[in-house]
Amino acid sequence: MSASTMPASSKPPARILIVDDHPIVREGIAKFLGLYDEFHVCCEASDKDSALAAMAECEHDLAIVDISLNGGSGLNLIKTLRQNYRQLAILTLSMHDEALFAERALRAGANGYLMKQEGTEHILSAVRQVLDGNVYLSAGMLNRAAQQLMSNARGKSDQIAGITEREFEILHLIALGFGTRDIAEKLNRSTKTIEAHRANLKDKLQLDSGRDLVRFAIQLLGEK
Repeated sequence: MSASTMPASSKPPARILIVDDHPIVREGIAKFLGLYDEFHVCCEASDKDSALAAMAECEHDLAIVDISLNGGSGLNLIKTLRQNYRQLAILTLSMHDEALFAERALRAGANGYLMKQEGTEHILSAVRQVLDGNVYLSAGMLNRAAQQLMSNARGKSDQIAGITEREFEILHLIALGFGTRDIAEKLNRSTKTIEAHRANLKDKLQLDSGRDLVRFAIQLLGEK
């Protein structure tokens, strides 16, 4: 279905900020997303300062952020945006190898990572997924993470046999660097519910502290 034939949505268009130090890239993304009534690119920025100024002037639903920016790292901007705008969806769009940078972007607070050389259909899918509250990674990265998870989980099968699917999902999000409040938002649960799950995980895994739980989760996923 083409953009022009898509049915109108009752939802207001998602307000988008594009942060990239290349004007041609910003213009290309803005024009592409502008083909869809569900999106409205409100602002563009080339660096951290102009991005934060744009956020202060206008409420956005999504920020698309490049990792390499003039005068600083996009990862630092992502951390600042996550600290100040917890409801904001953040998609990292970068030329850098996702195998090296995707995990760091997620830990900084991004909801997804997409390489610039991907086709426009992947951009559309990534934007929609992170706006829906999901994490977006390429099929290759998801497969890599799944293989790591299965390989390491087999070595700890006895230890994790008693945890529920929900607890395992929370353990996975902990390993990705998300805190209690972020996990509650992603799973649409209260922070008290997530805290209860974390307490159950510590009991079942015989861990003494929240720090031990984070360490266990990271080791389970094979992160270094």
